[in-house]
Amino acid sequence: MTRYMSMSDTLRQKNAVDSACAVSMDEKVAKKKDPEKPSVKLWFLDISDFGRTSQFLLLSTAIFVAYLIYGYLQELIFRLKEFRPFGWYLTLVQFLCYLLFGLLEMYVRKNFTRKIPLKTYALLAFLTVATMGLSNTSVGYLNYPTQVIFKCCKLIPVMVGSILIQGRRYNCLDVSAMFCMVIGLILFTLADSSVSPNFNTYGVILISLALCADGAIGNVQEKAMKQHEASNTEIVFYSYGIGFFYILIGLLLSGNFFPAFDFCREHPIQTYGYGLLFSISGYIGVAFVLSLVKAFGALIAVTGAKTILAPI
Repeated sequence: MTRYMSMSDTLRQKNAVDSACAVSMDEKVAKKKDPEKPSVKLWFLDISDFGRTSQFLLLSTAIFVAYLIYGYLQELIFRLKEFRPFGWYLTLVQFLCYLLFGLLEMYVRKNFTRKIPLKTYALLAFLTVATMGLSNTSVGYLNYPTQVIFKCCKLIPVMVGSILIQGRRYNCLDVSAMFCMVIGLILFTLADSSVSPNFNTYGVILISLALCADGAIGNVQEKAMKQHEASNTEIVFYSYGIGFFYILIGLLLSGNFFPAFDFCREHPIQTYGYGLLFSISGYIGVAFVLSLVKAFGALIAVTGAKTILAPI
């Protein structure tokens, strides 16, 4: 009898173990079946476990603060009127800082692997050079309210870019909502009686070209990040690293490098000093924007983080 009871106990124990293993396996399978949450980071802070609304608000607020400082320092640098022709040199300094910051961040994260092809980075670098170089140069010809008005229209090239680059389709309601938002933001900007836009023709051409490039770059970044699962640091390092050499070659060939270098050497605080702070705020802002693009897409990133917050 004892023998049969021990055998029965053994069978029960075996069944219990098997059931536990089965439950464990079912849990693992269930986890695998659930779609993986995308990794969302507020720079070094992982906010993947936060709700989607909280993620959006945190990233948008961080971008707002970073670019508020960025815009202030940009105007502060160009208050030095003699520096106005050297907007591309400021962009060169900015790209060099981004390159060094990206290298430092890659070293801290111990991640030097490149996932996106170099030809994609060559395109990203060209678009980045165009949007930042033209935007920086336009500051010498347009005041801040005018820039904000044009940046409110950024939704248009971004939507067009998403159709051409990513093959997305939008219905009449989406397009109507986009135009209503653009018009509303422009009217909101002009509502302040102290706002007096300065529509310099050359500056308008520069900012318009910058917006076209900016509309394409977000979609190219989104497509590349989703296809290759690349990190924000990798994109910043290679895009701005290649872009730095684009600008350097352009400045040397045009003969504008040495005049700008000599001028900045005479005014180091107003140029290199402010330029460093300008680059730090811009680098942090870019990291936040890329996180928003990766989590929500280029169009929502523009709508939430740049266009809506720009007039405030």
